[in-house]
Amino acid sequence: MPIPFPPRFLRNALILCGALILSLTLWLSPANAATVDQIPSPTTNAIIDTANLLSRINTSNLNKSLEKLADQTGQQVHFVTIDRLEYDDTIAAFSDRLFTQWFPTPEQQENQTLLVLASLTNQGAIQTGASDLLTPEISASITEDTLLLPLRRGGKYNQALLDAGDRLIAILSGQPDPGAPEIAALDVEATYATAEETDDRSATVWVVVLLVVATVVPMVTYFAYVGLPGR
Repeated sequence: MPIPFPPRFLRNALILCGALILSLTLWLSPANAATVDQIPSPTTNAIIDTANLLSRINTSNLNKSLEKLADQTGQQVHFVTIDRLEYDDTIAAFSDRLFTQWFPTPEQQENQTLLVLASLTNQGAIQTGASDLLTPEISASITEDTLLLPLRRGGKYNQALLDAGDRLIAILSGQPDPGAPEIAALDVEATYATAEETDDRSATVWVVVLLVVATVVPMVTYFAYVGLPGR
């Protein structure tokens, strides 16, 4: 004869299950996801390393190089690192919003360049008002070959950011583009997952986890209840 669920037991089991799902949802929420409003306003040649990717000495050296560039040419470069984006955001859209918020008019944007790096997915983007020197093709090469390739082949954040800085400084100084580091010339098939693949796999895993919890917890609680002495 089946044992009916006591109403109080059923209510408590559902409350417990709901609490567990809510706790998992809050724990998995993008607490470190960056928004444009969270990024402080730039100072001259600011390096805003919210993801803590650069060592202190490399931050100092890069700042000095960027200050020298600004003094000699008037070109100002800003580096921003973040942990991750909001789930439905893209690095290109984020960097464009930040660049526009900092420098709203074409006149303000004219001598400004912004590089943004999201460390969790290894995504980067460049926005610039100096398009006569920093063409879209060169910007794409700096992002993909100079900045992101060392990250995808070993997580070398200091090297990637310093190399990107050196290349930006050379180009914005009016020198010939030195090109990407030698490692970018190697024709090696990438073995890493794309950001979209990573997000899809993570989402699938956590949906399965939540479904399992929602199914198993009431069952376990029920059997624990009916198995108690005197029930």
